[in-house]
Order: sequence, then structure tokens, then C-alpha cells
Amino acid sequence: MSLVFERPSLWHRLSPWFTGFDGPLAFVIFLLACAGLMVMYSSGYDHGSRFEDHGRNMLIAGFILFVVAQIPPQRLMALAVPLYVVGVTLLIAVAVFGVTKKGARRWLNVGVVIQPSEILKIAMPLMLAWWFQKREGQLRALDFLVAGVLLMLPIGLIMKQPDLGTALLVLAAGLSVMFFAGLSWKLVAPPLLLGLVGMTLLVVFEPELCADGVSWPLLRDYQQQRICTLLDPTRDPLGKGFHIIQGMIAIGSGGFWGKGFMQGTQTHLEFIPERTTDFIFAAFSEEFGLFGNLLLIVAFIFLVLRALAIALEAPTVFSRLLAAAVGMIFFCYAFVNMGMVSGILPVVGVPLPFISYGGTAMVTLGLSLGILMSIAKSKRLVQS
Repeated sequence: MSLVFERPSLWHRLSPWFTGFDGPLAFVIFLLACAGLMVMYSSGYDHGSRFEDHGRNMLIAGFILFVVAQIPPQRLMALAVPLYVVGVTLLIAVAVFGVTKKGARRWLNVGVVIQPSEILKIAMPLMLAWWFQKREGQLRALDFLVAGVLLMLPIGLIMKQPDLGTALLVLAAGLSVMFFAGLSWKLVAPPLLLGLVGMTLLVVFEPELCADGVSWPLLRDYQQQRICTLLDPTRDPLGKGFHIIQGMIAIGSGGFWGKGFMQGTQTHLEFIPERTTDFIFAAFSEEFGLFGNLLLIVAFIFLVLRALAIALEAPTVFSRLLAAAVGMIFFCYAFVNMGMVSGILPVVGVPLPFISYGGTAMVTLGLSLGILMSIAKSKRLVQS
């Protein structure tokens, strides 16, 4: 009697690659990608090949998302230390012989020009999640101190470039891991209260603090000017305040329903600076109005909440901390970008996820979402 073994069909062999994805997360990613393509077509169709490049970058990010989603979190954990070491080494290389553009040394020429600080947006939460996984069940105050040193090393190198926007995002990613790992509110509350007191004093004493010739400790001149311009953009309406003023005009002129797709006058008459990158939210607001803004904000909130839900159901400490950090990264991206365009935060050069033009940032988003999908798939495998 002979046994006959049927050869598995092609779909049976390939189906594990396409199953297990988190449906709600994939749906909101699709919606945000569509919104990004629409506003990029409107604001960038006469801006060289920005629209085509943005679409290409999205496809690359989507491919990266798909590939990374196939990697189990255990293997991602093995990459944490090497990726962190490579990222910090490249930051040191930037400080020594990096490429300088517009007064900032942020890039490295390795055949192609790269921005190593972008690596730390992923490497930092990976590294800290790995560290707390290793210390599971025996966390002490010293472990949080070590985590703080691991965090502040790349932050210091990024601030030296200088790149305040990226430093804030890396800091937020690292602090979110530490917070979800169990960092006490007693340590979190004092810096927050100190920041609130500082902002209050800035608003009250703005004329004296922002007067000519007054310099602030610990901040560079351009950083001081950004804060002063935020408090009163009209102090330099054609210079440092121009971005904020034009962004606020565009947002206000959109009204509730917006002027309509391709109908934004501030956008197409080129009053909005950086209308395809950092200030693309102003272009979106002008054409889609408050209603469109609310839908966009709801989409980002859903994305963040979905990431936190995946974190809650993650099977390991590493996965839980990493998923929560990814969610907070997207929150910080959206909050800081919308805040600076709306005139409630200083202009720090943070892109709006899926919407702003930028290849490196899009690749980082693809990696982040791929990690989140990988964690979601691992959860389903454990449950099954």
C-alpha cells in the first residue's frame, strides 16, 4: 500500500505571509495614505516631481511594512543592541565629518546622503524595550538610571547637530518606554510642573525676555528666536514669523468645510512656506477645513489607540513596551506638527506622518508600522 502526499498549493504556502495582519490598523493606514496622496497632489503637482516621489516613497514604506511584519518580535529583539550601536556610531561620525546644510550638520555621505538620527527613532525604543525585557521581574531605580543614560547619549549627539525636532521625537520615544515600564509619577511630575511654570513665566514676561540683546542659558540663539516668534509672530512678520502667520491664515481661511480640493489660494499662490513638507497641514486645512481636520485628527487618534490596544495584548514585556512606544511616536509626530503649524508650538521641523513629503521619514514610518504589525501577528499566533 503506497502513501500519496499532496503537494501544498501555492496559496497554502504563501498564505502565512498575508494572514494575521491587524485589520483595523491596516484600514486606518490606508485612509491616511489616501489623504496624504490627495493633499500632496494638490500642494505639490507644480512642485517638480513631489507627487510621484511621494507615491514612490509610500510604496517603499508599504513594502518595508510588509517585510518587517513577517519578522517575529523575538528576532526584532535580537536586532535592538546592534541597531542602537550602529545608530550612535553614525551619529558620532556625523559630528566628526558629517555633511553641513543650512548651518546644521545632520547628514552623512556613504555613497548616498543619509540622516542617521532617523535610525534612532526606531533604535531607541527597541534598545530600551530590550533592556527592560532583560530586567523583567527585578527592576530597580538603577535600571531606570541606566535607561536614562542610554537615552541621553544619542539625544546629546542629535542636539549638537543641531536638530531639535528629531531630538524631541527620540526623547518622547525613549521616555514612553520608560514610563510604560513603570517609571514613577514622582519622577515624571516635577519636570512637567517645571515646564508649565517656565511657559507661564515666558508668556507673562515675554517683552523683557525677548528683548534685543537678551540671551537665555542652555539654548542657541535660533532656538530662543523660535520661542519668541511663537509668542509674538508679528515681531518679525516677513522673517522668522512668516511661517507661523501664513500657516494660521491658511488654516483660518479654510473655514468649516474648506475651499475645496485644488482650490487653496494660500497654497497655490505659494504664500505657505514648505507647503509640501513641514507646513503641509496648513495646505490640507485650507482645502478641507475644520471638518477635514477633525477627520484627520480622529484617524491619528484611532491609530494611536490601536497601537496601545496591541500593546495591552502583547505576549511579552518587550512587545508591550515597543508597541506602546510606536503609538506614542505617532502621537508626538502628529501633535507637534499640527501644533507648530497652528501657532501653539515652536517650529521645529517635524513632518506629519503619511502627509508630509520625505523619503527617510516615510521609511521610518514603514519600519514602525511593520514592527506594530509583527507584534499584532505574534499576539494572534499565541492566541491560536
